[in-house]
Amino acid sequence: MTIPNHPNHGATGHRWKRLAALGGALLTVLSFEALAINWYVPKPEYSIARNWNERILEGIRMDTPHPPGQARHLFSFSVCMYDAWAAFDTNAVGFVYREKHTATDVAAARREAISYAMYRMMLERHAYSRTAMNQAEANPAFMTALGYDPSNASRDPSTPAGIGNRIYDAVSAYFLNDGSRQENGTPFPTANPPVAYPDYPVGHPRRYTFVNPPANPFLHGVSDGTNNTVVDVNLWQRLVVAGSIDQNGFPQNPLQGYLGAQWLWVRPFSLTRVDENKPWIDPGPPPFLGTARHQEFLDNLVAVIRASSQLSPADGVKVDISPNAIGNNTLGANDGRGYTVNPVTGQPYAPNIVFRGDYTRSLTEYWADGPSSETPPGHWNSIANRVSDQMTVYRVGGEGPAVDRLEWDVKLYFSLNAAVFDAGCAAWAVKRYYNGWRPLTPIRYCGGLGQSSDPTLPSYHTNGLPLVPDLIELVTDASVNSGRHAGLTPGKIAVLSWPGQPEFPAEQTSGVKWVHAEDWMTYQKKTFVTPGFPGYVSGHSTFSRAAAEALTGFTGSKWFPNGLGTTTISQLVNEAGPSQTVVLQYASYYDAADQVGLSRIWGGIHPPADDFAGRLVGAEAGKSAWALARKFFDGSVAGSEINLTTRPLADGNVEVRFNAVRGLFYKVQSGANVEGPYSGGGFVKALDASPSITNAPTDAQKFFRVSSSLHP
Repeated sequence: MTIPNHPNHGATGHRWKRLAALGGALLTVLSFEALAINWYVPKPEYSIARNWNERILEGIRMDTPHPPGQARHLFSFSVCMYDAWAAFDTNAVGFVYREKHTATDVAAARREAISYAMYRMMLERHAYSRTAMNQAEANPAFMTALGYDPSNASRDPSTPAGIGNRIYDAVSAYFLNDGSRQENGTPFPTANPPVAYPDYPVGHPRRYTFVNPPANPFLHGVSDGTNNTVVDVNLWQRLVVAGSIDQNGFPQNPLQGYLGAQWLWVRPFSLTRVDENKPWIDPGPPPFLGTARHQEFLDNLVAVIRASSQLSPADGVKVDISPNAIGNNTLGANDGRGYTVNPVTGQPYAPNIVFRGDYTRSLTEYWADGPSSETPPGHWNSIANRVSDQMTVYRVGGEGPAVDRLEWDVKLYFSLNAAVFDAGCAAWAVKRYYNGWRPLTPIRYCGGLGQSSDPTLPSYHTNGLPLVPDLIELVTDASVNSGRHAGLTPGKIAVLSWPGQPEFPAEQTSGVKWVHAEDWMTYQKKTFVTPGFPGYVSGHSTFSRAAAEALTGFTGSKWFPNGLGTTTISQLVNEAGPSQTVVLQYASYYDAADQVGLSRIWGGIHPPADDFAGRLVGAEAGKSAWALARKFFDGSVAGSEINLTTRPLADGNVEVRFNAVRGLFYKVQSGANVEGPYSGGGFVKALDASPSITNAPTDAQKFFRVSSSLHP
């Protein structure tokens, strides 16, 4: 299976002007105009769901990256498509919309209902896009190309258009109060550019407060106090980058904010928790400096520096990157040694020998999902589409009767995007809860303090970097005079690393060289450097493992078609290269997901601790989403088991809690005796997967019972 490189859509959909610099940081004022764009044209050989999915991905490529927000978009769109399909099926249960309809031509009715639900939802969500003006022209044009009237706003349930518009109403209402604060943004044309997903206002208890002052990664000498020395190195430090541009080419405020700060409280699909202020899935904290995990913290910094030292093919090191040599890891580790034979064909994998520096740079840039890409959630949609195109028979879960491509697509998107949506909620909840560091800050901070290996050597500090021959070294007069550390300062710590993007990246490469640890740089464009949110856990790792679990469950196999997925990389963006074309390869969805996590270490964005924990969180999120999604497909969600538990509270009250499926309706009743009679309110839609009732000590003894329904 071949996964092509992404087309570059970014710069064709907007224009901007840059104005005066203030305080050393570039002030960017955006002025948007509608431009001529070669929009995606529906393909008749694709299902209606696949055509809309391609339109979704096109819209993401032209927007400012917001991974958890775009995962929310993808799931919302997928719910529209699935619920429209399920409305004409007798067994399947819609996630939000559950009315059932009939039609003389069911296939045509489904296409039309899906299109109107999707069109309305796109109008809503694209109003917050950075290219909202362009999207406002593209969406009705797309509907017209499909043969539908974009002005048809009927809610008549006897017509497919009316059904589609009604589905949009229901799905939109469900997501508007989900904690993402979409309704607190400012859409186009009220704002230009629009404001999407703002944090809570100043003074609100949920508003994020920055602990560390910002750092300018292009100023030198962190330890001398000229570059905003951190207050707490264990916590995330945002950056200020003059001329900052996001991965899709949009100018950004030079001073980073916190993208998705409120996502700790966004309502997911399948995940459950008791405390709303705790992560949905808690992997425990990352290693911190000066704690019992001090050495692990330093080991993670060394791993990132070592990865940075492997970003040049000039060292001559060659590696086999075929599934014969890499992959087949256990969950949360890099202990795999590949496969003896292709598990699908039974034949051995051919060696794939490349320069290590070409592999590391190609892997990093491809999975970084930039520039002009779909972000990790959309990227896995693109992969899923290519997987589907390689198949000839479609069986949901890999078993049961064969289904047509439309049924396959709507259920695939629902399952996959439920998984990546839950992954985004889970990962960003962990990020907010632990506020974890990114490697740039502690590598520079610890390196600025000195070395922690030998008290008898100069520049010793217990919190310094450990000395590692040929990787992390103490600069001396002798090492400078010998040329090994030419141009560096004796007494400082040197690291062998990628020194930063060259001035002319299309023609030049930076290679790796000895630099002061205080100046260590990520393998990223100089206009980006690091993302604007805490590191732990890796979102890329979490999204990717969740997607791999969903694809494995949905297809019934963890293997790519024919046991081999490939991506060809012939051009880099951060600098010139690769020196030779690189073909990335992976046998399973898990192998691909693991490569995503590794790419962030070579990119300098995450240490291994972020990657491994993200894989664990993603695995749980993906399995949970798939287990619930399939219950909607076969209708068994209606009979989901309800379990009640009790626990005493500190104030003497007793809490009664039960498990629920979001979107279903539940009736809670109580009685004085176990035999009844029971009384209480009516059915209420569950928005929480773990609702509770509290019985005060002064209340009479009560017995509770809970029943569920698909309808109020």
